[in-house]
Amino acid sequence: MATRTAFDEALKVLQRDLLRMGSLVETAIQDSVQALVQGNIGLAEKVIAGDDVIDQLQIQLEDCCMKLIVTQQPMAKDLRRIGAAWHIAIDLERMADIAVNIAKAVRRMAKESLAKPLIDIPRMADLCQQMVRTGLDAYIREDEQLAWGLSELDDRLDALYKQVFRELVAVMLENPQTVAPVAHLLFIARFLERIGDHTTNIGESVIYLVTGEHTDLNE
Repeated sequence: MATRTAFDEALKVLQRDLLRMGSLVETAIQDSVQALVQGNIGLAEKVIAGDDVIDQLQIQLEDCCMKLIVTQQPMAKDLRRIGAAWHIAIDLERMADIAVNIAKAVRRMAKESLAKPLIDIPRMADLCQQMVRTGLDAYIREDEQLAWGLSELDDRLDALYKQVFRELVAVMLENPQTVAPVAHLLFIARFLERIGDHTTNIGESVIYLVTGEHTDLNE
């Protein structure tokens, strides 16, 4: 009983740190796109600087997972629970790296005018944040249906990306002088679409945790 109690307490710490990491990633996504909308280089620099904290959290989470596996020797669902947390931490860290890439793009765009008003790219960022929250909620609640719902959200994100792509290419074709600023926006939209793919990875980790079955939410 004492061993099980120690395991449950360690798992709570693991989940707490995972939620903290997720919250920081959400903020990084929001701030990177807000920096784009506002032309706020200081905010972009804040996203870049803040990545170190997220990297350290990932290392701590991986260490925690390893110690739990070695010391507790979990079996079946307990082992899947730890493995899911490990994989989710990796996906969150990669999302944070993508937010940094967006912030760096904003920094490069400092002296450029926006090629068109920003409407759908902020919507993409909002959807990405919703997907991160949903994925982590699904993990904490071990909710398979909530995890499956990430597939539909990803479809919405992909549709927005395609719309942004079409509109930006049209702007570039109409005015070749916009090629450079349009290219930056195309990369940023693609970055956000990739964040969506990482959130579906979280959903897949949750489904494996609950069912023991591998699935692909990007089909």
